[in-house]
Amino acid sequence: MKQLTDFEPKRVFHYFEEISAIPRGSGNCKAISDYCVSFAHKHGLQVIQDEAENVVIYKPASFGYENADAVILQGHLDMVCQKTETSAVDFEKDGISVYADGDFIKAKDTTLGADNGIAVAMILAILENKELAHPPIEAVFTTDEEIGMVGAMQLDMGCLKGKKMINLDAEDPKTLTVSCAGGCDFTMKIPVVRHPAYGKKVILTIKGLQGGHSGVEIHKGRLNANMLAGRILHYAKNIADFAMVSIKGGDKGNAIPQSCTVEFLVQNPEVFCEKLRDYIAEVKEEISDREQGFVAELVVTEETDVFVMDPSSRDALLFTLLCAPNGVVAMSASIDNLVETSLNLGILSTEEKEVTMLFSLRSNKKTAMKFLAEQLLQLAKQLHCDAEVSGEYPPWEYKKDSSLQRRYLETYQEQFGVEPEVVAIHAGLECGVFASAIQGLECIAIGPETLDVHTVLERLSISSTEQTYKLLLKLLEKCI
Repeated sequence: MKQLTDFEPKRVFHYFEEISAIPRGSGNCKAISDYCVSFAHKHGLQVIQDEAENVVIYKPASFGYENADAVILQGHLDMVCQKTETSAVDFEKDGISVYADGDFIKAKDTTLGADNGIAVAMILAILENKELAHPPIEAVFTTDEEIGMVGAMQLDMGCLKGKKMINLDAEDPKTLTVSCAGGCDFTMKIPVVRHPAYGKKVILTIKGLQGGHSGVEIHKGRLNANMLAGRILHYAKNIADFAMVSIKGGDKGNAIPQSCTVEFLVQNPEVFCEKLRDYIAEVKEEISDREQGFVAELVVTEETDVFVMDPSSRDALLFTLLCAPNGVVAMSASIDNLVETSLNLGILSTEEKEVTMLFSLRSNKKTAMKFLAEQLLQLAKQLHCDAEVSGEYPPWEYKKDSSLQRRYLETYQEQFGVEPEVVAIHAGLECGVFASAIQGLECIAIGPETLDVHTVLERLSISSTEQTYKLLLKLLEKCI
């Protein structure tokens, strides 16, 4: 089997393999941050590491570029950690096992972390190479992007002089991204009152859904396991009254949940399950064209003592799952095929005294996102639930007359003979945070082909990475 470093550009894949061995899930970025600092010291480069574990590395201009304006190269250090049910990986202490398969780099039973590890690898390869032609480079590695751009929001932008920024967090090499959505998290806590009960539990497990990125894939009709569980439970009430014990689905706000598990108590569970399986079969047939892997299992346990939710707690939960908006809320009227506003119930968890629901909200318009949050706040208020909005980050608005955009389009045309498609995306990018903090900043977002990000099927094109890296080097040559 070929090693990653058998492919060009070798140093990019060398660094990608090195950082893949470092645990770097969101909220666990110290090791990868320290690695970047050590890299800077090793290569004699000035470096800053802040309290949020962001790292900024400065590389002086090459000969002939001393009077050029600095260019910011930017990517994020953290990754979304998802794994298969059989994986033994502990993301807190284990790295990712990566391998080459044809033209793709993949991970064994986990997310790959090419989002955004390949950006870090490309930037490190540029920083170490003394033969390249380029202006002064300010390499910015941010933390906890995947949980609300936390690092970028805390970075002191005063440490940056550049007015042009190349973000490397895009996933389609045939496009040039020039605008993105802003977002926030909405957390709702449904209070739970419990009482003791005795009987056989029914465990409903929904799994096998495609999942995906709640921005990039939100328009593709992929089902949310949490919302699907709500639909099935709503129907279950028509079969027989039941008492809820717990519900759990998803663990990342920005990932469409692939699975959800529900536990409840019901009389005559065998008869109940037989009827519910008939309904599940109807649902499976309905969604088979878009969720071919969908599976819903029903298991009846032995009789046991358990504390169940009272009916009012259960009904508040089921009402929210049935009636809360989810998915695409509005499409843009000015940009073709752009989702303008959406939300995703990414995390659903149960504690003794509450059920927590975390929605990830996105919009390319601040006012639309604010109104969507207000809708959810009013829903929570009517159900007497605690709720809060947090982790807000701004959208990146399109700048029509950008010299950086023009220069990239020219460079792309020279390399490939065609121009890339200029797009706005519904996913969030840190460009919005930087552009809102640095007056006059011009941004573009580019990147190699990365598929099925935030899922265990995530993969990175080797040939596309090579092409994107060469394109980036040519673009830096033109920034004089």
